[in-house]
Amino acid sequence: MITDEIRERLFALRDVKYRDFQIKLIPGKTAEDSIGVRTPELRKLAKEFAKRDDIGEFLIDLPHKFFDEDQIHAFIISEIKDYKTCMAEVCRFLPYVDNWATCDQMSPKVFKKHREALAIQADKWLDSPDTYTIRFGIKMLMEHFLDGDFDTKYPERISGLRSAEYYVNMMIAWYFATALAKQWDAIVPYIENKRLDVWTHNKAIQKSIESYRITPEQKAYLRTLKIKK
Repeated sequence: MITDEIRERLFALRDVKYRDFQIKLIPGKTAEDSIGVRTPELRKLAKEFAKRDDIGEFLIDLPHKFFDEDQIHAFIISEIKDYKTCMAEVCRFLPYVDNWATCDQMSPKVFKKHREALAIQADKWLDSPDTYTIRFGIKMLMEHFLDGDFDTKYPERISGLRSAEYYVNMMIAWYFATALAKQWDAIVPYIENKRLDVWTHNKAIQKSIESYRITPEQKAYLRTLKIKK
């Protein structure tokens, strides 16, 4: 089976020291469920296997045993050129995504050409009970709707989210920090009016202050908007 072939190739690229370093950065992952393949190598394998006629066998073989298999799965999905096929595979895979790395590194190229349909699906993802499905939905709105297709309905939607999950709230903060850099006038009222929960509000300000895309004057103003606990 192609899954066995992929796993064999992954183990041939294993770097144990890298694995031991990597698992410290990804909560829930251990040496037992990680192989230790570096990201550039995973991307190369993904491009190679994405061209295989039998790759569908791997994509439906869920859940995968190893973190590295999830990673290559995310990269393979990102290479799919047909929008409907790609979206179907994303929706199939998201319930099995259980860490920030796999979530954040999945970025289908074809989504750029289908933003209207993507916006509808992203809104559905925000209603999911799954942490990383919500995070992915926010990430898609951050990647694709903060420039020419910007609309205030997106930050309005995201500002209304409330979660006890760290990785959801961190993505909300990341979204607003990025939005401040790209759409300052439209976004700063969300900070001025304290539309986010306290932790996310302060984290968004922190990430903005750390950004080179925010001017010194903007950073100084944001510092005055921090909420003291």
